Parts: sequence; structure tokens; C-alpha cells
Amino acid sequence: MSVPRDDPPDPSGDRATLGQFVRYFLGLGTWGFGGPIATVGYMQRDLVERRQWVSREQFLNGVALGQTMPGPLAAQVVMWIGYVEAGSLGALATVLPFILPSFLLVLGVAVVYVQLKGLEAIQALFYGIAPAVMAVLAVAAIKLARLTDEKDARLWVITLAIGVVTAVTGTEVALLFVAAGLVMMAWEAPPRLLRRGSTSLILAVPSTHSLLTGVLAGGGLVTLGLFFLKAGAFIFGRGLAIVPFLRAGVVEQDHWLTDRQFLDAVAIGLITPGPVVITATFIGYLVGGFAGAAIATVAIFIPIFLGVVVPGAWFVRHKESPRLRGFVKGATAAAAGAIAGATVVLARSAIVDWPTAALALVSLAFMLRFKNREPVLVLLAAIAGLLLHPFAG
Repeated sequence: MSVPRDDPPDPSGDRATLGQFVRYFLGLGTWGFGGPIATVGYMQRDLVERRQWVSREQFLNGVALGQTMPGPLAAQVVMWIGYVEAGSLGALATVLPFILPSFLLVLGVAVVYVQLKGLEAIQALFYGIAPAVMAVLAVAAIKLARLTDEKDARLWVITLAIGVVTAVTGTEVALLFVAAGLVMMAWEAPPRLLRRGSTSLILAVPSTHSLLTGVLAGGGLVTLGLFFLKAGAFIFGRGLAIVPFLRAGVVEQDHWLTDRQFLDAVAIGLITPGPVVITATFIGYLVGGFAGAAIATVAIFIPIFLGVVVPGAWFVRHKESPRLRGFVKGATAAAAGAIAGATVVLARSAIVDWPTAALALVSLAFMLRFKNREPVLVLLAAIAGLLLHPFAG
């Protein structure tokens, strides 16, 4: 079932077929560098303004949904456009070609990485890339906090508290995202349940979390899939919000990767087109080969897909709900803090000497000066790594 068009495109524009959308998103997934905001900008320019395949109101509804539900914004808007055109199958038909190019590219890089990781050249590349990733994460945390928290002291307290907890403990607790959201939801629009003093809703969350944690205690590819399934449900704010959550699982809890390998995975996600969460493909391959890459990728996108197609029509009617907006603000403020805290933790592995410290500072200046240029920064940092690595020369 598709969402009705409540603001049809201009009659002068041609009504696109689903096949045309599929071809467009295959191309966008191939050349769509620049991050989620840039990719959404391409879609607005091409689909709303130039080709008039999508109405302005429906497009903005997709952006609002993406900013509310967990997941990477660009992929959510792609799914939403497909959903508007042809329901759930339409959402699947548009997101698969959008993800496929980055999946194949990251998978190819992962294969080469595993085969050549002992070579000094590869070590030199990531010697330079790792400090640059620290700058990307730091700026992402700052931007997300400013965008979400604005002048709201409550949200800044949440961001700082989650940041300190993450930095001190070295891990990220997904439950804190939910708790932050519930606190803001109750503060913005207290439900009757809380006005009567009941805490049953909040107490239900830890039990659900514990149950899932127990299920994850298994082994093999099932554990990998379940972990990424849970990860996909906690990407509040933007794609990089998943970094602290992934690190807590794959480095701290399950010890699938080292901190350095994890940083390399994040770098690959930044340098390739498509959503940053395609990092799951790289991690999945390192953990379980081709099967692991496929399972991790599918699993991380399942909750994102469901977050678009299940509440889609309902969201359009309730997007201004104070409770919904309060929960999103709290969870996103927590995400900003988690990114900041994870940056502190990961910096211990990335900044190991004076050259890497200098690279981190230069990268930070680059990020503050140029917007949406993360792939360019990572490529420049890789070149710097080749020149500055202790093995060079």
C-alpha cells in the first residue's frame, strides 16, 4: 500500500515509472559522494526540481521521517520515495540499487585489505587515515549537538553526560539512548501513565534489552546478524551515530576487531559513496567472510527499512506530535554525546605520535573549513600517511 500524493508534481512534469526510479538510484548510489546531506540535496535537485517526479511535500515528509526514525537519512529518503510510489516493494526496489554499488565497492576493499594488511604500504595508508577519522567524528558530534540541542540546557546536559560516560567507560550503552528519549518525551508531553506515577513503561525497556543481550550470547553468523540488527535500530541523528555502538560491540564486548581495524572500517565507510553504515559490510567480511558481509549488511538495514514502511502513513499524520518530537530530541542529543565520547576513546589508538597528532589537527581545520568533503579528506590523509609513516623511506 502506497502513500497517496497530497501535493502532486507540476502537470508539466512526466510521471516516472518505478524502473526509472531504480535506474536513478543505481546511479546515485554509484556517484553520490559527499555525505547524507549532499545526497539528499542531489535528490531534491533531480527528482523534485528538475524532473518533477516527486512532489515537494512528499519529499519533505521523507526528510522529516528520516530525521525522526533511526537510520541514515539518505537511505531513508530513498526508501520513502519508493514507498510513496509502490508501497513496501517499491521501497525495497529503490533502496537495493542505491546500496548495491557501495556494498560491492566496500566488499572489494575488504578482500584486498585482508589479503594485504601485512604490507607496509597498507599500514602507512591507515596511519594517516586514522587521525583524519578522529576529526570527522569530532566535527560530526559538534554539528549534531548544535543542530539538536540549540539553546536547550536539558539537551546539552544529556549530550555532555552521555559523552562523559562513553569516554570514561570506553563503551556505549544503547539503553541510554532510549532513556534519554523517554526523559525528554515525558518532559515535553507527560503521558497519563507517568502523571499517575507509574514507571512500568521505563522498566519494560531494560528487560527487553536484557532479553536481546541474552539472545546475542550465541555464536557464529547468527550472533553477527543479531548484533547488526540491533545496531540498525539505534542510529539516531546521522549515520556516524552508529560508530560508538558498533565499537562497543565488535571491539569491547565480542572482540571481533581491534581498535585499529575498527577505525579502518569507519574510514572505508567514509571514503565510499552511499550511507556510512555500509561499514557493516567491511566489519562483516573481517568477521565472517563473504557470508558475514552479506548478513551484516542485510541485518543493519532491516530495522531501517521497517522504520520507513511500517510507520510511514502514520508518521505523516503525527509528525508534529510533542511526544514523538521529544523522544527524538532526547535520543539524538544522546547520540551526539556518544559520538564525542567514542572520539576520545578511539583517539588513543589513532593518535600515537607527533605526526598523527599534527594530522588530526590539520584534519580538524580542514573539516571546519570545508563542508561535506570527508572522502577528499580521507584520501589526502592516506597520502600523508604514505609520506609520514615510520616505515616510509
